[in-house]
Amino acid sequence: MEKPSIPKGTRDFGPQVMARRLYLISVIRNVFEKYGFQPLETPAMENLTTLLGKYGEEGDQLLFRILNNGDYLKTVPDEALTSRDLKKVSALIAEKGLRYDLTVPFARYVVMHRNEIPLPFRRYQIQPVWRADRPQKGRYREFYQCDADVVGTDSLLCETEIVLMIDEVFSRLGIDDYVIKINHRDLLNSIAGLAGAAGRETDLFVALDKLDKIGKNGVLDELQQRGFSDFTGQKLFEIIDASHHTNGLARLREIIPDCRGLNELSKVFEMLAQAGNNALHVYFDASLARGLSYYTGCIFEVKINNVAVGSVCGGGRYDNLTQAFGSKEKLSGVGISFGIDRIYDALHELDLFPPKAQAGVQVLVCHVDDATFQEGLRIVQCLRNAKIAAELYPDGSKLKKQLDYANKKQIPMAVVLGPEEMKRGLLVCKNMQTGEQEAITLQQLLEKLKS
Repeated sequence: MEKPSIPKGTRDFGPQVMARRLYLISVIRNVFEKYGFQPLETPAMENLTTLLGKYGEEGDQLLFRILNNGDYLKTVPDEALTSRDLKKVSALIAEKGLRYDLTVPFARYVVMHRNEIPLPFRRYQIQPVWRADRPQKGRYREFYQCDADVVGTDSLLCETEIVLMIDEVFSRLGIDDYVIKINHRDLLNSIAGLAGAAGRETDLFVALDKLDKIGKNGVLDELQQRGFSDFTGQKLFEIIDASHHTNGLARLREIIPDCRGLNELSKVFEMLAQAGNNALHVYFDASLARGLSYYTGCIFEVKINNVAVGSVCGGGRYDNLTQAFGSKEKLSGVGISFGIDRIYDALHELDLFPPKAQAGVQVLVCHVDDATFQEGLRIVQCLRNAKIAAELYPDGSKLKKQLDYANKKQIPMAVVLGPEEMKRGLLVCKNMQTGEQEAITLQQLLEKLKS
């Protein structure tokens, strides 16, 4: 009989991995709540009318579509079936899809509940998303995102606090070698205009976004393949190279005066300084070009150095997502998304998970007969009442088998209840890592574990 399997790009998470994931999520959640964000959840499914057209043509192709219930082919015209036109047929048999990210469902929620929420509205959301991408290291078809967004304000305080939150999350996780890249969509548009590519910004910056992967010459070759002139490529990198100077913002201000994007970036750096953040990890990068489908202001991307996992965090300012759902009110928003799976891989590679991230059962209570089993029931409840994770071995097995069980589950301590020790009110406590053991009272055990 063939063993069961799971779809490519998805994973099972065992108890040890889950303990680490929950630790990671709790760190991010605590920082979000510290900055005033409130929790929100949306359905795994959304109507395709909600999702389509929000991520660009490539994003639309990566949407997982859900077939309609019942005999969904019955109402499809023969002409559509014989045409083998995927877009035409899928529109007739699939009305729903799995969410691609958390930002678009959030914008949909804001429009639907506009009269119920106070503005500005801060929410965080930690849920899985799905993309029909080609699975590879650090890229999965099902993965978790941790998003925090503020909608209903144009204040650059929001962008500033995004940087502060990223810094605090990474500080709590023990990550100190990372870079927060920041750029502005308005600046990108200005660069495109100077490079003679006005109206073709998307083509220009899709090529530029590959700079880290294919290098300057690779980007220039792709620009030629996309029909851009040599002047466009030369002018583009003349500006990009100037931005990489120590005083990149000032240098670009000489090339592009009165640029809203440069002014807003300067203001963010000023506010970071006022907040006491020295911006050691923040790097202005005019070549950063992400989320061209809906970002309209500052954009962010975070990479951890010396690990091969790609970007672990990204986001930016968007001004028109709510209008995409028919809202006449223009609500500006800005958000950030932490990639849980990639950050997990980075922490694992850097060996930064603390012992508490692997904490499961702390004590296994072992017994040798019915009387010690009954006493074990009392002991295990005393431990649990003291908020110590404890487990009583359920079967009347030999002591060796019980201790082997503790080793397999990586339980650090075993409490062995023997008839003689029980008469004296003692517990034999065995350190499963060192093999050392001692006979102590229950009260002494509680104090030992709490310390």
